[in-house]
Amino acid sequence: MMELKPLNSVPPIKPPPGHNLFPTLNSPEKTLTFHKFLVLFLTFIAYAAFHASRKPPSIVKSVLGPEVRVVNGTDGMIVGNGWVPFEGPSGPHRLGELDLAFLLAYSIGMYFAGHIGDNIDLRIFLTFGMLGSGVLVIGFGLGYFLDVHWLGFFLIVQILCGLFQSIGWPCVVAVMGNWFGKAKRGLIMGVWNSNTSVGNIIGSLVASSVLSFGWGWSFLLPGIFILVVAALVYVFLVVSPDHVGLELASKEIEMNVEGVALVGSETGEAGEEGVVEPEMEGAGAIGFLQAWKLPGVAPFAFCLFFSKLVAYTFLYWLPFYLRQTVVAGVQLSHQNAGILSTIFDIGGVVGGVLAGVTSDIIEARGVTSIVFLLLSIPSLLCYRIYGSVSMFTNITLMLISGALVNGPYSLITTAVSADLGTQSLIKGNSRALATVSAIIDGTGSVGAALGPLLAGYISTRGWNSVFFMLILSITIACLFLIPIVNNEIKEKLNEGKWLWISVIKR
Repeated sequence: MMELKPLNSVPPIKPPPGHNLFPTLNSPEKTLTFHKFLVLFLTFIAYAAFHASRKPPSIVKSVLGPEVRVVNGTDGMIVGNGWVPFEGPSGPHRLGELDLAFLLAYSIGMYFAGHIGDNIDLRIFLTFGMLGSGVLVIGFGLGYFLDVHWLGFFLIVQILCGLFQSIGWPCVVAVMGNWFGKAKRGLIMGVWNSNTSVGNIIGSLVASSVLSFGWGWSFLLPGIFILVVAALVYVFLVVSPDHVGLELASKEIEMNVEGVALVGSETGEAGEEGVVEPEMEGAGAIGFLQAWKLPGVAPFAFCLFFSKLVAYTFLYWLPFYLRQTVVAGVQLSHQNAGILSTIFDIGGVVGGVLAGVTSDIIEARGVTSIVFLLLSIPSLLCYRIYGSVSMFTNITLMLISGALVNGPYSLITTAVSADLGTQSLIKGNSRALATVSAIIDGTGSVGAALGPLLAGYISTRGWNSVFFMLILSITIACLFLIPIVNNEIKEKLNEGKWLWISVIKR
């Protein structure tokens, strides 16, 4: 496989334009703490805007696809056509192919975005990705106003949008890595990682609120939103403390693609034989084949593959599922189904924070992740079986499922970071860490692309089959975590902790 070569060294980066317009933003008028909060806010809202702009396709699925009327509680029959070319019995298949086009392009772009971001101004690169995403999201919505019915148009827009969207995550986590250390990282990153769920909620509410005016409006408003946030990022985002004359007390940790700390070495820390020291700024990027051979990379990458498959199936198909499901004897409207789906994302916010705090307390990311994943299996079963009993039951079970499915999302890659951070081959080599991180999330994004595609095809056979696919995927994800969990338990027992496990084994 072709190796990526390091690009030319990055020229000195000037502060963003906002610091020239508002000189009081510079030190010493503003402290390090102020700038940390500003960076936290800007990166949070930036990635929330990315996710808000991804949500419209799931909201409009029930409008683009064939109209289905539920009979006998769960079975549905087609009673009307959708938007050509998504009409008729094959409509869900075409909609699944749209998801595949976007997410496959996203996963491919992820492999390269991290490497490029390491070598250019992250503020400019992030702004570029947001502008491209906004324009293309609006372009998809224009298909409604221009009466476009060519499948190729929608596929091309989704592919290009996926490439631009892949720029977002590596950029925001790299900026976070420049500003924040490893203290309470489970709690901090659990809260910060809720940007995905917050973005999904914003996108769902905005897209659903204007759906009655025509599905094109569901794309236009989120597209405009990300363009506005892009302007804020370009004007005010400071990539690194030294760009505004500030300095951290110690070398900050490298962040992986899911926003989790990778290395927390102090500047000038003595390394063991073969360790790449933190101050080796000129270290080259590790190759893809080398990165795959590192211990732990392949298992974690494939674990994320199946975990992200489940999360993104809900992201893209939950409103469509709610529209085709009778709740308390009533079939939901397109708008109400979109709004109700936000409960799953609210659960994701709660679950992310809860998982982060739990992992901080027990100091075992893998154990926390596998417990959440295992609990999500009965939760999904109960949601499928009892979700239609009443609105209260549906909301409660959806909230719990969202917390358990999305909670361990960031912690899976936290376990990766803990494993990789102990390897002498890459310790302190930020370029190597960025490459490994891109591989892990890129692999996970392939699963994210596969899940919605399979859901589009399997849903025509019944939603029980879709839920079976989700539960099977969670089970496989847990299997990949078993070696990591086993090592964590052994480590805790050797430290004299978790001795109750030894009693149980006896």
